[in-house]
Amino acid sequence: MVSAAGVSYVVAFGGGVASFVSPCVLPVVPAYLSMVTGLDLSEAEAGARHQIARIARDTSLFVVGFGAVFVLLGMGATAVGGALTRDKVLLARVSGVVVVAMALFLVGSLVLRAPFLYREARFHPSASRFGPFYAPVAGVAFGFGWTPCIGPVLSSVLVVASADRGIGQGALLLAVYSAGLGVPFLAVGCALGRLTGAIRWVKGHSVHLTVASSALLAAFGVLLVLDRLPWLTIVLEGWMGHVGLGRLVHAG
Repeated sequence: MVSAAGVSYVVAFGGGVASFVSPCVLPVVPAYLSMVTGLDLSEAEAGARHQIARIARDTSLFVVGFGAVFVLLGMGATAVGGALTRDKVLLARVSGVVVVAMALFLVGSLVLRAPFLYREARFHPSASRFGPFYAPVAGVAFGFGWTPCIGPVLSSVLVVASADRGIGQGALLLAVYSAGLGVPFLAVGCALGRLTGAIRWVKGHSVHLTVASSALLAAFGVLLVLDRLPWLTIVLEGWMGHVGLGRLVHAG
């Protein structure tokens, strides 16, 4: 059974994937993997078997680092939202307005030349200083950073979390977003040499992917503003039921 919360989780996971394939993240993924694992790009791309375990371990710690930051932010957003008002509909509508604004901000990054709006802000820790703890620390720094691509999507997920019903659900929503961003990171890290073609294709279509992500994000925001998320869940349930019935009839 589809629920409004389920739709939010799907959007959060999709937002994480969209953040990963964005022009701010995907082009620098190989450099991040090299930085986190301590391997040269040529070594990482070679994908030697004795290196896969190391790449998987360090990339997972990196993902855990930024995932922990996002979950804590989600819990904080939910607590703040609950403290501001108990009117969930009003909070959802306000969240929808913010989501639409963030979608416009995201698509604006493709056409506007405004450094004061689209400047990246991120702390880069020193690998020599943190030693074996560098991967999770780098993940935490990544989570606290701001880019024109990740920032708007993350902000949208946070405002949706602020309109959620409890801190646990807010934390879960951001954990799902983290998975959407982290799973591709891990997949590319473990198969970098075999995904070169796919990465090149995504880079070539990054503008279209960003526009599509912005449009879907804006549509979700409009549904929140109009308080039509329950309607969408009914539509999805009907569609899933129809598809399931059609398969049963075909099987029969």
